[in-house]
Amino acid sequence: MIRVVIADDQVMIRDGLATLLASDSEIDVVGQAGNGLEAVKLCAELQPDVIVMDIRMPEMDGLAATARIAVAEGSPKVLILTTFDLDEYVYEALGAGASGFLLKDAPAGDLINAVRVIAAGDALLAPSVTRRLIGDFSRRRRHERPRSNAAGSLTPRELDVLRLIARGLSNSEIAGELYLAEQTVKTHVGHVLTKLGLRDRTQAVVFAYENGIAG
Repeated sequence: MIRVVIADDQVMIRDGLATLLASDSEIDVVGQAGNGLEAVKLCAELQPDVIVMDIRMPEMDGLAATARIAVAEGSPKVLILTTFDLDEYVYEALGAGASGFLLKDAPAGDLINAVRVIAAGDALLAPSVTRRLIGDFSRRRRHERPRSNAAGSLTPRELDVLRLIARGLSNSEIAGELYLAEQTVKTHVGHVLTKLGLRDRTQAVVFAYENGIAG
């Protein structure tokens, strides 16, 4: 079961999201929070796998809550609810440690898929949007700090895999590109994340853009 906490200051939206997610037999909504402070507290108490986080909330907004949650050991993946006209918030969420994004006007069924994807760490959400935002975000940050030397620990094949992750490809798509078995790709992805000290594919994409590896 994928344990989920929902954080949104509007009760009707929280209830609607909870009802939708509960319709999936593999998702268990274990808690709801009305603001960022409650979200941080619930994550510590309930240890969910994923938290669906709104940005605009009272007492503590979703960005501050994400930053607090992401630094905790064994923290859940954070799925940010966002809109096209809030790019700056998305940049901040990436920096805070969010693992993915869902557009608020996306079809209802996309939420279930988004939670599954984020829980598995298997692919980026809305690649056409996310890659653009991550690319811009990383170019901005590239001027703020030197490149990491960690990429030197990767084998040539692992670098190939990282480049394709940065393009938003899934494991099966990477397998097709590199003529490898999907399980082999999964192993390479795990090695990339471990060697670079990254928690998921979203952070891998940010790393690739920041260090000039994305192509």
